[in-house]
This record gives sequence, structure tokens and C-alpha cells, in this order.
Amino acid sequence: MLELLTATFTDLQIGLLSFGVLLVLIAFRIPLAAAMFAVGLLGTYLVAGNMRMMDSQLKTFAYGTLTNYSLSIIPLFLLMSEFAMRGGMSSALFKAAEAWLGHKKGGLAMAAIGASAGFGAVCGSSLATASSMGRVALPELHRAGYSGALSTGALAAGGTLGILIPPSVVLVVYAILAEENIEKLFTAAFVPGILAMLGYMLTVAIYTRMVPGSAGSIERLPYKDRFRALIPVWPVIVIFTLVIGGIYTGAFSPTAAAAVGVAGTALVAWFKRALTWEAVRDSLLSTAQTSAMIFFIILAAGVFNSFLSSAQVPQTLAAYFFEAQVSPWTILIGMLLLYLVLGTVMDSLAMIFLTVPIFIPIITQLDFGIPPAEVGIWFGILVLMSAEIGLITPPVGMNLFVINAMSKGVGIGQTYRGALPFVLSDIIRITVLVAFPSITMFMVRLFFS
Repeated sequence: MLELLTATFTDLQIGLLSFGVLLVLIAFRIPLAAAMFAVGLLGTYLVAGNMRMMDSQLKTFAYGTLTNYSLSIIPLFLLMSEFAMRGGMSSALFKAAEAWLGHKKGGLAMAAIGASAGFGAVCGSSLATASSMGRVALPELHRAGYSGALSTGALAAGGTLGILIPPSVVLVVYAILAEENIEKLFTAAFVPGILAMLGYMLTVAIYTRMVPGSAGSIERLPYKDRFRALIPVWPVIVIFTLVIGGIYTGAFSPTAAAAVGVAGTALVAWFKRALTWEAVRDSLLSTAQTSAMIFFIILAAGVFNSFLSSAQVPQTLAAYFFEAQVSPWTILIGMLLLYLVLGTVMDSLAMIFLTVPIFIPIITQLDFGIPPAEVGIWFGILVLMSAEIGLITPPVGMNLFVINAMSKGVGIGQTYRGALPFVLSDIIRITVLVAFPSITMFMVRLFFS
């Protein structure tokens, strides 16, 4: 059977067919890492014609891949998220935002989005942000008379800010795959992340005016109480300043900054008597499980991408686009549209692992009117934004399921409808960032030029 395949198809055709095989395995609910690992090893055997290259990969690939020092930042940011959730930071942020915005039309939903952005600044995980904010904000939104569609849609969208506002685990993974500078990617993500938060708030304001009765209201608080609500937020501000400010100013490397963040969030949780031995054990176990999953996917992606490189897939695709003289903007838009399609059936990490190693060699050689060194960073933010849309796009939007499961009495159809206006906001924002790359690169040029 294997001999028939090698006799029938060229190496390039085998490489292209592997994408179809991989998607079929994923459709049958085979874990992404296992699917990529199996297809990569089998493809390597077919291209090489013997077991020697595959044996060499099995002996050396794991050590060579997982000893990358940059990977240590992933478990640190995940552990930081665990301690931040246990330290009650999400509750403090929501109460502060509620005090200032809750009395406005749609203000509680805006407060949930603003608090999600603040929590994302010390979290780095979309699902952790969504689940943590959902526990805090959903009861308040329902009590205030917000519709199920708006409350769940706003919280699902707000959860995506966990990967948009630095630090971001997804950006770290992109940096490793694309061999880009993590500090520059974090810096570039800041302005688009703020635009995402403001865009979501504007979406709530428009939605509540177009759909009367979708939002209730609460009593306006005096300024004395509003300022008092800001006091419990100071740990978040301090930790964010230490972590991200330390990275931007060069005081810390990203890994050192992540370690500082872990220490800071642990201290906050400890002072609030939430960091029991059981909580520490559970946090470490959860971090280890998620890190192991990500590391296995990284290893499997390395094997799969090594096979694609041996089959000359990235090189051939790049040469094809150059020889066809297709407009760089057409290629970029095609890639982003593919992300929107994949986002309906795949999670963000799966999309990034599957596509970035193929797209990066193509996109970094195209002329978009900005310095070549900036293209990979700009594209990384666009990829991040596209992956974020996948988190709230039916039918496999992970944030939608997380929030809907926490909202009793709200059907998944309502949550889908509530998320659609935020998807439109995302598409508008990506269009603006594509048209004006300087918005993304402004802070990078400011800090690193």
C-alpha cells in the first residue's frame, strides 16, 4: 500500500494530500497532536523511502524541540493565570468597572468587557479569562435584567481579550513557530488589544439601542464609592506594570517577567488566604496538564512541518505565488479568510500550529510597504486576531461553550446570536489593521527603533 502511494504520487502531492488526511483525522476527533505526529512520521517515511530519517527524528527531535528555553515562558504564564483566578482579581476588576459603567445603557456588559481586558493583562489565556469573568459577571448581568444573548455573547467576546492583551500564551507559541521576537510581539499587540476592548464596548452600545429591552440598568453610584471600588484593583496594576513594563523597558526578559508575574499573583492569592496547599497543588497540576498538551502539540507540529519541508511544500507554494505575480494583499486576505473558515471548526492553537509554518515563508517575502523585519510581527497580530474570532465563531467557538455552560436557562442558539455582533466588530478591526499596518507597529517602532 505504501509502495503504491509513493509510486502514484510525487513528494509534493503527498505533502498536499497530508492536509486532507489531517483534517479527516481531526474530524474524527483524533487529538491534534496525535494526528499531526502520525501524519508527519508516515509522510517522512513516504518521502524518504526508508526508516532512517524517521528513526533520527524520534531519537533527537523531542530533545531538540523541548529544550528550547523560550518554551519555559508557557507554564509560567499558565501558572500566573491559575494564581490570578484564585486571588479574586477578576471579581475586583468587575466591581470596579461596574461602579463606573454599570449605570449606563449596556454598562454592565461593558464593565464585563473592560474587566476581561484587565484580567487578560495578568492572565494570558482566553478560556481562563472567560470562565473566571463568567463566574463573577453572569449572576450580576442576569440580576440586572440583561438578555441571555447579550450577557453570554459579551462575556464570550470579552474572554478573547485574554489572548489579545499581553501577555498572551498564543503569541508566545506564534513567536516560537515563526522565530519572532516575543518582546516585539507583546508590544505590537497592545494597541490592537485596546482597540478590541473599545470595539466590543461600542458593539454593546449599538446592540442595546437596536434591541430594546436587551439590557437592564443599575443605580448610579456616587463618586466616593466609585473611587473606593478602585482600591482592590491596585495589585493588578502593579503586576501588569512589573510584567509588561519590565518587558517593554528591557528590565526583564519575557521569561523573567513571567516568573515575576507568578510571584506577584501568588502573593496576592496568599494575602487573600486563597493560596492553600490544596490550591497550590491544583494550580500546579492544571498548569502541568495544559503545558504537556501544548508541548506535545509543539513536538508533533515540528515533526509534521519537517515532513512538509522534506516534501518541498512551503518552498513550492512560495515559488508559485511569486511566479504567478499575485498581489501580496490578495495573498494576505486569502490567508485571513482561510483563518475565518478554519475558526468555525478548529481551536486557535490548532490553526496556528497547522498554518503558520506554511504561511510565514511566503508572507515574509512579500512587499506590503513596511520594512521586511516588521512583516512577521504585523502578520502575527493579524493571526492572533483571526484566532480570537475562532473562539466566538459557531459551531466550535470554545468561549461560547464555556460561557453557555455557566449560564443556566440560556440556549446555545442564543449565545451564538449574541456573539455575532462581536464577530462583526472583529472583522472590522482586522480590516482596519490590514489597511493601516502602522497602527500595529506604532509602539514597536517607538520602543525598539
